[in-house]
Amino acid sequence: MANTFGDKWSFTSFGESHGAAIGGVLDGVPAGIAIDFDMIREELKRRREGVSELGSEGVSARAMREPDEVEWLSGVMDGKTLGTPIAFILRNKDARPEDYEYLKHTYRVGHADKVYEQKYGIRDWRGGGRASARETAARVVAGCIAKQQLAAQGVHIQAELIQVGAEKDPARFAETIARYQQKGDSIGGIIECRINGLPVGTGEPIFDKLQAHLAFAMMSINACKGFEYGTGFGGVTEPGSAINGLSGGIAGGIADGSEIVFRCVFKPTPSTPKAGVKGRHDACVAVRAVPVVEAMTALSLVQFLL
Repeated sequence: MANTFGDKWSFTSFGESHGAAIGGVLDGVPAGIAIDFDMIREELKRRREGVSELGSEGVSARAMREPDEVEWLSGVMDGKTLGTPIAFILRNKDARPEDYEYLKHTYRVGHADKVYEQKYGIRDWRGGGRASARETAARVVAGCIAKQQLAAQGVHIQAELIQVGAEKDPARFAETIARYQQKGDSIGGIIECRINGLPVGTGEPIFDKLQAHLAFAMMSINACKGFEYGTGFGGVTEPGSAINGLSGGIAGGIADGSEIVFRCVFKPTPSTPKAGVKGRHDACVAVRAVPVVEAMTALSLVQFLL
């Protein structure tokens, strides 16, 4: 199903960008997991405001105003999971569909507006509806619970922004983003993620390779345009003798016990003032995608470790 990720430990996402709420339903989560609600709040803050060292540079006004308060509807009691389906919502407090009324009869280039209408005969023009990055807030909540379950098994996930445009010095990221923002434009970025503690043997050969699952998860994130692990695309310029032992933590689709490292690239948003698009948009979407990458990594890995 298009709105459900995973089968043994499943996450179903629902809601539109400028509807009443977004949310999710988790099924298959074991009973008795103590939920760290403070961690969830902090992860949502990371997605909302961007990585801490950049502050709110290049982040849309709506992102800064949405409180992202989770309401737990089922599956949790006294701070622990019950083993029954977990349902939660995040109400859209700063939804302003009137900002997008001009899109009722036009399509934004580089967005899903046109193909949604071609496929379904109808579309939610209010900020992109289901295609909006607002949906990723629900992924972060689900991913936090998966991360907590994985941490209890010794698996840890850490992602970071390693490049903004051509700039690789983190100390200059904010300056770089601000420069594009001042011009009414946007810029892309690269996020690197490291996985430690994954048991040897995680993953299956041929069609169920670990890297295939990770790539599938990453490419489901809005604006993600590429995935590589280990030596990745850079390895094509090196002789085999130089990179022979650099597995990236995976061999034959199976975790080898060493640190797993992968990277994913996020495109610049096409919705910019320079392109004549109104609305509230990020100058660099990669800034807020860091916790989303971690969440989708956790949701992918938890399927293997049940």
